[in-house]
Amino acid sequence: MPPASPADSYRAPAWLPGGHAQTIWPLLCKGPRPHLRRERWATPDGDFIDLDWLPHTPGAPLVVLFHGLEGSSDSPYARSLLRHLDSLGWNGVVPHFRGCSGEPNRLPRAYHAGDADELDWILERLAARHPDVPRFATGVSLGGNALLVWLGTRGSAAGRHLQAAAAICAPLDLAAMGHHLGRGVNRLYTRHFLATLKARALAKLRQHPGLFDPAAVRRARNLHAFDDLVTAPLHGFRGSDDYWRRASSKPLLPAITVPTLVLNPRNDPFMPAGHLPGPAEVSPVVTLEQPAEGGHVGFVSGPWPGQLGWLPQRLVRFFTAAGKA
Repeated sequence: MPPASPADSYRAPAWLPGGHAQTIWPLLCKGPRPHLRRERWATPDGDFIDLDWLPHTPGAPLVVLFHGLEGSSDSPYARSLLRHLDSLGWNGVVPHFRGCSGEPNRLPRAYHAGDADELDWILERLAARHPDVPRFATGVSLGGNALLVWLGTRGSAAGRHLQAAAAICAPLDLAAMGHHLGRGVNRLYTRHFLATLKARALAKLRQHPGLFDPAAVRRARNLHAFDDLVTAPLHGFRGSDDYWRRASSKPLLPAITVPTLVLNPRNDPFMPAGHLPGPAEVSPVVTLEQPAEGGHVGFVSGPWPGQLGWLPQRLVRFFTAAGKA
């Protein structure tokens, strides 16, 4: 049995049935892009990341959004969350993973689903710059898994940087997700990701010749093959299986000490519901919410053509309640 969901948990509109439709539709109703200010940070290893900020409101809470695979501050969920934060007078920032801000990063490495050290550096710096305001973080899909890995590996130390966190549609079991995306109609999502991942990898080869075999990258037909050739070796893993095992956040959920919402629709095409955790598999401060619908970071609500307001409102309610606890 899935964990009980709150009364205000997500319910899809009747005109948008099914996980695939609920996943794809947000691309058609993502709304206007908020006004953002870009800042570049030099990384300790000689690279850089770009952060997109809402206009600053002194004394207001700060929400940090870690985007998903090949995402950015322009992703539908990022636009909707940033607009909502702006309407409340809250501060918001999207730190882009390396190479995701529209400009290739300098080093061979990029980003991956268990990149807790990168998140640690980002969150520590944000906490030092905004020490006197409530700080919250949410991660979406890959970014959600990375945030959960950071929370689980840092334990009580994570509370120095964040008052609460949320992971949305995180692939908690990377092997389950990878194999699931290689089956049936789900392979359409794999093809979509591989198109941009391969292009980015081949561009990286032009910067750093000899990193991997370009012909083998072009032949990769699934995420396991791509991660085996590119993601794993560039980030210190022995291969896809090692990467997927060590970077999965599900085994770390019992070690989380910061109040954390883990939101996973049970019809998410990326993550089979049978691999989602139950209450006995997580820390007491982790709230599992597993609505029947929602797709992969869909959460469309309202009459046709719909809007994306449910998720930002749910996040702010959770953060507000956690901040008062």
